[in-house]
This record gives sequence, structure tokens and C-alpha cells, in this order.
Amino acid sequence: MKNLITGGAGFIGSNLTEKLLSKDEEVICLDNLSTGSFKNIEKWTNKKNFKFLNSDVTSISKEGFNFKVDRIWHLACPGSPKKYQKDPLKTTKTILLGLLNLLDYAYQNESEFLLASSSEIYGDPNIHPQKENYFGNVNPTGKRSCYEEGKRISESICTDFNSLYKIPTKIARIFNAYGPRMLRSDGRVISNFIYQGLEKKPLTIYGDGSQTRSFCFIDDLVSGLIKLMNTNYSKPINIGSNEEISIRSLSRKIHDKLCLNESIKNMPLPQDEPKRRKPDISLAKEILDWYPKIDLDTGLDLTIRNFKNT
Repeated sequence: MKNLITGGAGFIGSNLTEKLLSKDEEVICLDNLSTGSFKNIEKWTNKKNFKFLNSDVTSISKEGFNFKVDRIWHLACPGSPKKYQKDPLKTTKTILLGLLNLLDYAYQNESEFLLASSSEIYGDPNIHPQKENYFGNVNPTGKRSCYEEGKRISESICTDFNSLYKIPTKIARIFNAYGPRMLRSDGRVISNFIYQGLEKKPLTIYGDGSQTRSFCFIDDLVSGLIKLMNTNYSKPINIGSNEEISIRSLSRKIHDKLCLNESIKNMPLPQDEPKRRKPDISLAKEILDWYPKIDLDTGLDLTIRNFKNT
């Protein structure tokens, strides 16, 4: 099986790459390294079934690919609010133009296509937990809208390509992934907390910390993505953990695991910050026979150990 992974040098992409290579599949990693890291993929550069392309998804149609792939895993886009809000217009271009380029490429090559969508499409939800048939509560002009609305239109475009051109598309709504290979500068809460703790700095909490998240360890997420790609299911499906925790409780956990006295720095709550986020994963269990196997305590221990060694 020949795979193209966009954003393949990123956190999720590099973990997916490792899993596919372990199955003796061929992987072409496309990444412009704007938020990914070459260190994540460096050890595979001499493998015969791995190829790295330093390129941008917004320009691939101009470059003209001269190879065929069986499967396209489209992960290219910053997933952290800190990253995608830095240049919102570039984020929008990456999401929209990159997706159209890759879907055209999938059509020409008769490739299967998986879109990494996001729990961000639900916005600050009024329904809890979030089911796939919930349409969300999104501010279309807020600071998060470049990503939220970008992922929403991405799902619409994938659905249209599937309907009009019969491209086998799959849509994964990813909920708060974490684990090894997250960058120090990632900007998401678990990496922030661990690195701040390791540097003996106060952990930064936005608002009072009562907002909740459901964190999915990277190994579980990759397993879910592969199971989804192996189906013919074309509608959106939640991939995440149903173990919900408040940000305040998470900070206590990480303080305890790092054997630190509690030290917190409170900052104002960002605009449109979701108050609660937890997926209903009934559909993933039914369609994919998938559910997360690594609990938060175990996942945090594995992540902290990795961060200490890098």
C-alpha cells in the first residue's frame, strides 16, 4: 500500500508514519515544516519505503506530482489555536486550497482520502457530549473561526467530492490528541503544562480552569484513523476519548506526576473558548469497533517520559 501523508512531519503525521512503516507500507511524507519538525521523521529518511517532500499543500498542483498513491491522509494544518491564529489568512488558504488540490489529486489517481477534521467544528457546544449529528455553536467571525469554519467547509467539500465524483472520502473529527512528538512550542495545554513543569515554571491556566477537555493518546488516535481508512464509511465520525477532565484537575495531575508544589498563573479566558468538550464515541464503537484503550494517567506518564528524554 502506497500512502501520502500531508503534514507527515507533525505530531499526528509522524506517529501515523511510524505505524504504517511498521506494517511495511510505503509512505510519502509531505510537509513544509512550518509547524512540523524534521527531527520527527529524520530516522526514516534512509528507509527505502519512505520519502520526504518539503512542500506546501497549497502549491502541489503547480508542481505536478508524477507518482500514484493508494491512500491520502490529509493532516496538513496547524491544530493548536496558538499556531493557527498567528496568521489566520494563511490558515484559511492552507485548509481550503490544500484540500481542493489534494482532492483533485485523489480524483486523478483514484485514491482513498481521509480528512483530519476536528472537534473544533462544534465550537463552544450547547450539547454535551457532542454527537456527530450536532451542528455546533461557532462564531463565524471570532479568532478561532479561520480553523473552525475551515474544518466545517472541509467536511462539506469532502462530502461533495464523494457524492459527485465517488471519491472514497473518510472524515475523522479528532478530539484533543496528545503524546510523544508534540513540540515544546505546540501551544496546547498538555504540552504547555508538562514543559512549564519541567522548567519549574507556573502552569498557565486560562480562566478559572473549570473548562473541560477529553484527551486522546496518540496511539489510540492513530489506531482509530487506520480503522476509519479501512472502511467505506464516508460521514464524519468522532475519534477521541470519553474520559473528561477539567483543566484545573489536569494541572493538579501534572503537578503530582512531576512531584512539584502547585504553582498556577491565571490568564484571561480567550474569546470563544469551549467550556466543555467530550465526544460521544458510540458511532466509532459501532462502525469501527474502536474505543480508546490508554487512560489519561497512563498516557500522561508515557508523554512525560518522552518529553524528559527529548
